[in-house]
Amino acid sequence: MIDNMIRFSFGKNWQSFLNKALTPQRIDEAVDSLRQLFGVNNFEGQTFLDIGCGSGLFSLAARKLGGRVRSFDVDPLCVECANELKKRYFSKDEKWGIEQGDILDVEYLKSLGQFDIVYSFGVLHHTGAMRQALENVVPLVAEGGKLFISIYNDQGFATLFWTALKKFYNRSSKPLKGVVVLNVGVYFEFRWIIAKLIRYRNPLTLKDLPENKNNRGMSVWHNLIDWVGGYPFEVAKPEEIFDFYRERNFELVKLKTCAGGIGCNEYVFVQRQSEHK
Repeated sequence: MIDNMIRFSFGKNWQSFLNKALTPQRIDEAVDSLRQLFGVNNFEGQTFLDIGCGSGLFSLAARKLGGRVRSFDVDPLCVECANELKKRYFSKDEKWGIEQGDILDVEYLKSLGQFDIVYSFGVLHHTGAMRQALENVVPLVAEGGKLFISIYNDQGFATLFWTALKKFYNRSSKPLKGVVVLNVGVYFEFRWIIAKLIRYRNPLTLKDLPENKNNRGMSVWHNLIDWVGGYPFEVAKPEEIFDFYRERNFELVKLKTCAGGIGCNEYVFVQRQSEHK
């Protein structure tokens, strides 16, 4: 059982993102990221489930690509975010449904049915029961359908440090939280500059700045807050996720790792069609 005192409010962060950082350019980047991720031009004729829809940006992107979208999140503030985007861009649209729901609630999941594309970016490791969440997505994928998940990388000892920092952050006062985020941001920037210098690259080149290298339409600042505060927090090695889904009749078709460092490993699986019909 996770103490609510150290549970991060993702919804508040995503409300801030919508109010302060969302632009038409970011929406276009989110749409393009889904095209590249799944190797398609559109989702016409396909159903798309967004598990833990957060800001609602990728549900919006999937709908813009023509998919029939269903979005859910356990956080009511995230549900509000998704509803706000629907109101702005697809008001009264019957091909985009949004609701509050929990990936750990098996009875709720049974009511959803199956989908051609199941998408969950950076969500399952924040449930407090990651393995159960990984298991619960399996029945949601239609035969021959695609599953995308991203899961935080296991960094060994460093993972213990980040876990402790996240707990400290969520127990802290608002001013102290700001100090923690700024210091972590400075640490990341310093690492980034050193890495560029080691490769004999100019760290001041505009195209290489972190904000300009973000190709998912997200905000570096809001992602930083999400990283520092995001708790519950679990991790896995790539081979653990691969083995888990292989045993459940999924084939890995795309993998993007974070090179053993901080961040998420991203996986696209295809549900193999049954040989017995």
